[in-house]
Amino acid sequence: MKHKVTPLLLLLIVTMLLGACAPEPSPGEPQSLTVMTHDSFAISEEVIAQFESEHGVTVNFVRSGDTGTALNQAILTKSNPLADVFYGLDNTFLTRALEEELFLPYDSPMLDQIPDEFKIDPGNHALPVDYGDVCINYDKAFFEAQALPIPTSLEDLIDPRYAGLLVTQNPATSSPGLAFLMATIAHFGEDGYLDYWQALVENGLTVVSNWETAYYTNFSGSTGQGPQPLVVSYGSSPAAEVIFAQTELEESPTGSIIGPNTCFRQIEFVGILRNTANPDLAKAFVDFMLSVPFQEDIPMQMFVFPVNPQASLPEAFLEHVDIPDQPASLPPELIDANREAWINAWLEAVLD
Repeated sequence: MKHKVTPLLLLLIVTMLLGACAPEPSPGEPQSLTVMTHDSFAISEEVIAQFESEHGVTVNFVRSGDTGTALNQAILTKSNPLADVFYGLDNTFLTRALEEELFLPYDSPMLDQIPDEFKIDPGNHALPVDYGDVCINYDKAFFEAQALPIPTSLEDLIDPRYAGLLVTQNPATSSPGLAFLMATIAHFGEDGYLDYWQALVENGLTVVSNWETAYYTNFSGSTGQGPQPLVVSYGSSPAAEVIFAQTELEESPTGSIIGPNTCFRQIEFVGILRNTANPDLAKAFVDFMLSVPFQEDIPMQMFVFPVNPQASLPEAFLEHVDIPDQPASLPPELIDANREAWINAWLEAVLD
């Protein structure tokens, strides 16, 4: 009697044969760990090589667009993740990742070294790695030449003395533009921020689509040729001006306005993707990201600050960056619930 070979039985036989023929991993062969990041991620090769050597692993980085795009991709593939670890989630997207249950909880022993102000997720699904402030930068030479006092508050920017002097980015297309919008909402409230923006427009506000255009084309403090001496940028930008100057500078040509609520603090997090096949290696890498060697490499690679206070800062950061005492902040769940509505209202009030 002949047995009929069904398609299901045939598939099972082929799978078993392939499994039997598959080569066994060679003893001592490095394992692989994949880290999904945003496009701005950077770290020194020698720092990653240290982790790879200590753990016998090869670390692969998958850059997946800006923070929002990378997060969307991680959510869409969470049942079969493209990586083991996700880095670059910030406090403007944190709640969305937590609601999607994207990460495994991990009480890293390194968290004992991290100040509580950065630990926004009480469940430790998303662990803080670095922070940076989006502030208004100013051109020192312009204000000195015009004998004009440097503005110290958001209210100052609608003073007629500063008409036409500020350039910012569209929050729908720019991360620092979105952060500045959040700062105004934190300061003026949901009932007052649009009135403030309309006052900025009446005072000659310039809006561009991205940070590069705002800083390198419109801002006078970087190239010396732009029409605006005030720009929404990063608190670390003055240090970057010194570090990348073609000739050695003793003082940065730019500074940051750091009055209460004038800067918005962005905190970036790392999380272990829930369905990773390498949870132990992923935990080890998270620990490594919070350790001093990794943390000390962050400022010069991504121009943000380490959350571990035991990490030393580069001299340029110590001398040329002012850290605000009262940065603006909003609850992550409030941002997640209202981000799109705030942006759409801004678009209608400012650009229409």
